[in-house]
Formats: sequence, C-alpha cells, structure tokens
Amino acid sequence: MSGDNSPVQREILTTDVVIAGAGPAGLSAAIRLKQKARAQGRDIDVLVLEKGSEAGAHILSGAVFDPAPLNQLLPNWQQTGAPLACKVSKEEFYYLGENAELKIPNLLLPPMMRHRGHYVISLGELTRWLGEQAQALGVEIIPGQPATAPVFDRNDRLIGVRTGDQGRRKDGSRKPNFLPGLEIHARYTLIAEGARGTLAEQVIEKYNLRAGRDVQKYGLGIKELWEIDPARHSPGYILHTLGWPLDNGTAGGGFLYHFGENLVSVGFVTHLNYQNPYLSPFKEFQRFKTHPVIRETFKGGRRIGYGARALTTGGWQSVPKLVFPGGALIGCAAGFMNVPRIQGAHNAMASGIAAADAISEAMTKDSNLLLDDYETGWRNGPIGRDLKPVRNVKPLWSRLGTLGTMVLGGLDLWLNRLLPVLRHTLHHDKEDRLSLKSIKVSSPIEYPRADGVLTFDRLSSVALANTHHAEDQPVHIKLFDPDVPITSNLIKYDEPAQRYCPAAVFEILEQEDGAPKFIINAQNCIHCKTCEIKDPWGNITWVPPEGGGGPNYGSM
Repeated sequence: MSGDNSPVQREILTTDVVIAGAGPAGLSAAIRLKQKARAQGRDIDVLVLEKGSEAGAHILSGAVFDPAPLNQLLPNWQQTGAPLACKVSKEEFYYLGENAELKIPNLLLPPMMRHRGHYVISLGELTRWLGEQAQALGVEIIPGQPATAPVFDRNDRLIGVRTGDQGRRKDGSRKPNFLPGLEIHARYTLIAEGARGTLAEQVIEKYNLRAGRDVQKYGLGIKELWEIDPARHSPGYILHTLGWPLDNGTAGGGFLYHFGENLVSVGFVTHLNYQNPYLSPFKEFQRFKTHPVIRETFKGGRRIGYGARALTTGGWQSVPKLVFPGGALIGCAAGFMNVPRIQGAHNAMASGIAAADAISEAMTKDSNLLLDDYETGWRNGPIGRDLKPVRNVKPLWSRLGTLGTMVLGGLDLWLNRLLPVLRHTLHHDKEDRLSLKSIKVSSPIEYPRADGVLTFDRLSSVALANTHHAEDQPVHIKLFDPDVPITSNLIKYDEPAQRYCPAAVFEILEQEDGAPKFIINAQNCIHCKTCEIKDPWGNITWVPPEGGGGPNYGSM
C-alpha cells in the first residue's frame, strides 16, 4: 500500500449467497440452502461472515429452546451430538415484591407461556454445533469479518456486502499491517446480524422497510452464568419473575435456568422504554439476585460468566418488511422474539429456513426475483402462529404497567388461545429513546453497594465477558454531535449513558478546570447496542469494530 491517502483497492469475491451473521438464523439458512441444492441435484456456494472470533462467540441468550425448527432442519440431531441434553422438568412463575412473592399457578398461565418439551441450553454451544453442521455440508464460514456496509448496483439492488478494514489507527490512518476489507458480491444476501444490526438498519432505511409498521421496541437482557452447589441444582428447572426490583411502571423480569453440570443461567430483562433516567439496568439485575426466592440458589456457588444484549420486543406489529431487491432480513435482525416467553432462537431458525427455501425456489427461475414467498409466508407459518397470539402483551405493558398487564394481558392471551379469530391489535407509539423523563421530575434511585459475593460491579463483570478490542483502532461508538452528552444529556437527564450501559463504557469525568468531560471507554464494549437505542437524541451510532473484537461468551 503506497500511503495513507492512496485509494483502497478491495478484493472482490463472488458467491451465490452471502449471509451476514453466523448465529442460529444465518447458520440455519446456510444449512437449508445446501440441503435444498443437494436435493435438486445442483450445488451452490454459500458464504457466512461472522464478526466474532468464531461462530457463537457473540451469542448470548437464556436460553430455553423450542426444538421444532431443529427437528425440521436436522431431524437426526439427537444422533449427531446436538448440545440439547436437558429438558425442562419443572417451571414456576412468580410475581415478586421486595420481601415477598406470589406464585402464579401453572394452570392460570396461557399455553403459549409454557415450555413443555423445550430444552435448557447454551445457545452459544448450539450455534457452534450448527456451524460444524454447516461446514460439513460445504458452507464457508469466515470469522473475524464483520459486514460493515451494503453494496448496491446502479439499479439499487443489493448485490453484496463490504467487510471491515483491519489495521487502522484511531485517527483512521493505516498501520503497516493494514488490510482492506473485502467486497463480496452475491446473487442473494441474507442479513442475520441480530437485534439492531448495522447492515439491517442501513437496508431498512434504504428501502423504507418500516413503512406501515410500528416502531421497533427493545429490551436489555443481562445474564450471568453460575456454577452452584450440587445440592441446590435441579436440572431442567426454570423460573420466571415479574415485579420487583422494578416499579409497576417499568417493564421487565428475571429468570433462572438450571442445566448442565451444576450450572444456572440467571438473567434480567429491562425494557428500554423505561422513564427514570437514574435507573441502571445492571444494578436492577444485581438487586434481583438478592430476593429471598432467588438468592438461596447461589449460596456456595461462584459466578463464571457475564454478558448483555439488546432484544427486540416489538413483536408482530413491529416486524418490518423482510424482503428487498437482492435479499432479506432474517432472525432478530427482523425482530421475531416472543416477549412473554423471552424466546426467539426458534423463530430465528425458522426464518432462516423459510428464507433459504424462498432463495432455492427463486434460483431455479430467475436470480433477480424478490423473495416474496418468504415475505408473504411468515405470518401464516410457525413464526406468525407463535407471535400473533402474544402481540398485545408489550403494548399493554407500556400502557397499564406490570400489574395491569398480568390481569388484562393474561386475559388477552387466553382469548387469543380460545378465540383465535380475534383481530384486535394494539400498537406501539414511540421509540424507546423518547420515553425518558427529565431529572427535574425523576427521583434518584439508591442502589446498595456490591458485596462481591452475590452482587458485583460492572468492571469485574466485564472481565468475565472476555471482551477484547485492539487498542489503537478507530472508536466504534460514534457521536453525531460530540457536544450533546454535556450540553444536552447531562443537563436534562444527568447523562443516562453512565447508567444504561452494562459495561461501563461511558463516563462523565471532571477536568482540571472543573468542567465535565464525556468519556467513551470503547475497549469495555460487549456489543449490546443499548447506547444506539436509548440515547435520548439518537446521537450514538454503533458500528462493528475491527474483526474478531468484542466478547467471547464461551458457553453462555
């Protein structure tokens, strides 16, 4: 490379299908594409790009898993070593007060909130296994290569993606080891980045895919993995909660999932339309663990993992148009999570299968066809049957609070079960970032100090996420206006980024002259995307860092 200002020469690779994201959706699509091609007596090239260091590195979920799409994709999964060994054996649901609890009888829970026949798993382990199955079929997976930008032709058809450059300094100049990103051209591109994906947001805006749909809504899921005393372990036991430590007007809830060798996943989801700028989702999670129903599980145990990720919670009415010239959105990039069950992996896989079927059909006719079968089919297929009955729970939660939703939301779920012809659909009114109230009308929240045994601080938690970013690289958290954090957010909201980030990326520090300064500790980032969602002014854009950077969640 002759110099920092010389034009970047990018290698162009061509393939039949390129998939951005080696998660459950992307890998399911890749596997299905290869299966269909073999059944049709032909071969296609499928390339999967993954921003993490390996498939599964950035995967974080509870997770309780519905195996229905896996049964469809790989019917012999039980004989080929899929990491599904722990069936749900018992489930309980509690409404929590600060020092009391109300157990909801299972008979009162609508059937769509139960988990009969499901498995408690590590979604990261399942993703790695899916990656192995994909590679065995001839799928090429390239880790450490985030897709950073879409590539369009002169007719505005998406013809592929560009991957990120490697070896740039913080100021954008090139290091001696600079490697330009690739440009990958394909007949079809599937975007499977997960919630609030960088490519997905660009494509949604380019093609106006949200026209006629509700705004997307989000939650922040924070999770720890614990190894507990065997005497306190009950394989397959799952517990869900609503209520404390959140107030009635703030949506969210917690979970405990027992699985594996004395392992427990404990997590808490805070919906990001909360109003109090002093709220810290991380500290609410730490308080959750101190409740009498929860804390006994962890006596004599040790925390071995930590992570956080934004979740799509808009549901049925917030799913954008999925197809566009040259490709489609799949998985959580589209937003298929079932909010009452806190489950989305099964729908992500189902969407990958459906999109692959549409591509396989289109390729036998004309490679320029829109994937209309995928767009028109999902609402009448397994995804739609899963999401439509629960479509009103999230809007009711926003309007009525937790207690009102337990009553009227539960009634709505039962009515949708008993009278599926019901068509009433409530709608989401505004983006989550617009929900914050000013500090003038908000009450500070006093959180207890972490004890280092059951409750912890953010920095010690981030260490367990195994996150890593090359030090001298461009900061991947971008501010449209660098003055907004101090001149607007600090004055009106006491800069909520200090509290909503679960990785202590953002700080306000006092300079020598006493003036406040906004600091971005990008090396702490665990790629949850909350900052891009919750900043009140929409002033933050998250972009993929240099390839392979970020958390490595192992068995989370």
